[in-house]
Amino acid sequence: MSTNAKEARFKRELKSIDLHKAEIRKPEGQRDPKKMLTPREQIHIKMRCKICGRGRAVYRKFGICRICFRDLASSGLIPGVRKASW
Repeated sequence: MSTNAKEARFKRELKSIDLHKAEIRKPEGQRDPKKMLTPREQIHIKMRCKICGRGRAVYRKFGICRICFRDLASSGLIPGVRKASW
């Protein structure tokens, strides 16, 4: 699957989660079962890097993976981040 396809799938999954959260707030009798997610569907949503689409080691604060974060930080493109030395 290409990076664009993965990103589109991720956005669709986020939208379905938002619909699910809105349905949970409703009283029991007014909920639409089509908008509710099964427990398995809730678990399988994965954060992806906004730059390369990597699915592992994605920092939530920045929305990018550790590899892209390191490249951008080394280039000085992320303000307030510098290499730690000890």
